Amino acid sequence: MLPTKKFVSMLCVSLALLGGSFTTAQAARVKAQAAAPLSPQAKAALDKEFDAMIGNSGTKVPGLGVVVYKDGQKVYSRFAGRRKISSNPAWNRPVTPDTRFWGASISKEFTGYSIMQLVGQNKLKLDGDAGTYLGFKLRNPNYPNTPITVRMLLSHTSSIRDGNEAYSLPPFYRLQSYFTPGYEFWDGGSHFAPAGQAPGAYFDYCNLNYGLLATIIEKVSGQRFDLYQKSHILKDLDMQADYVPANLGKAQFANLGTPYRHRDGAWVAQTDDFQGKQPPANCIRAHYPLVSSPMTWFNLKRYKPGNNATIFAPQGGLRVSYNELEHTLQMLLNQGRYNGKQVVKPELLQQMLTPQWRYNAATKNGDNYGGSIEAYGLSLYPLYGNGTSRPCKDYAIDLWGHTGEAYGMMTGIFMRPGTRDGFVYMLNGTAIDESSAAAGGKYSGNTIWEEQVMDKVCRNFFAPAK
Repeated sequence: MLPTKKFVSMLCVSLALLGGSFTTAQAARVKAQAAAPLSPQAKAALDKEFDAMIGNSGTKVPGLGVVVYKDGQKVYSRFAGRRKISSNPAWNRPVTPDTRFWGASISKEFTGYSIMQLVGQNKLKLDGDAGTYLGFKLRNPNYPNTPITVRMLLSHTSSIRDGNEAYSLPPFYRLQSYFTPGYEFWDGGSHFAPAGQAPGAYFDYCNLNYGLLATIIEKVSGQRFDLYQKSHILKDLDMQADYVPANLGKAQFANLGTPYRHRDGAWVAQTDDFQGKQPPANCIRAHYPLVSSPMTWFNLKRYKPGNNATIFAPQGGLRVSYNELEHTLQMLLNQGRYNGKQVVKPELLQQMLTPQWRYNAATKNGDNYGGSIEAYGLSLYPLYGNGTSRPCKDYAIDLWGHTGEAYGMMTGIFMRPGTRDGFVYMLNGTAIDESSAAAGGKYSGNTIWEEQVMDKVCRNFFAPAK
């Protein structure tokens, strides 16, 4: 359905709130591009393109799901392949809209939304010293007089690094062990950037930033991170997602899918392969304490909030369904509102959608990860249609959101600035290693899988009207 003049007028106002001037000419282009739903023939052709991504070799994946919104309404979805792979027909289960997967780095968004909610309640300050909230001194030894702020953690400009082995510790270790000389995991200061990469100036994507943010949430709220998320941001978005699979509801656990990588001619489960047996409540698996060590079960009953929330994988461990990601997309497309509730204040969402760092090729002021990250906001970042992060091969289409890559999962939530268009996707495996040359994109710094999904969506739904 084409937008009315009233809709276009409202859209101009909403975009001004989201930090961009939106001219009459741009509004006209949005109206012109408000395409009708795909014809049955075009939909069948697109379904076939996505189905062709399913397979067991090359750049194929075991399962996928994609949902597209246009002008605030769902206009397309496709689910194909398997969320669980087994020789037992009862366990060889398809991907469906309510399939729940390890979200990978789109989980960072939800940590970020909680931080922004606390900022909106005046319980946190974006430019407040993170160490003050954490209860221990957090200073890069190379920059002892520069506070590391909440904003820097959100934008990966904190000078914190993931270190040599891990960015999470078991629950009975204190997080300051990473940052304090003489503590168990100081490791020669490997969790701090070297001189020349100053806090606030240099970008380096770091998962540990979000472990620190999650611990700040615990310190401020007095509540365990996963429980706080469930009673606040996840509740606000009507999500039954969880960071602890053992605590999922019975029906939600039954829908939990598995990430895979292809090894020696077969798909091999990487995590969340519970064989239908839900772990005891409040039990969680983690490395003890290094990535190279086996996964170990821990009981959270004696966990003390505020010590070390890395155990919950706030950077990547949210088990989330496609339906729930739609709720999140709706919130992004509606100025922070979902189902009539203001989840994130518009002015704070605007800050999330404002670059805090931009890559400068002359000064090399950060790692742009092969061109896939040209700028970063607060838990969200842009893909520039005319840049090295371009999501669409033949059209200059800008997006804002976040990708995720972990355990073979490829995930994403994206909106198109200046419109109420967006999409979500999750793929649950890669037949080749993500770090191999063959996994690289053909026209951008993104992976081949990200290109395949984003180009299909942008070309069919967001391309300029002919």
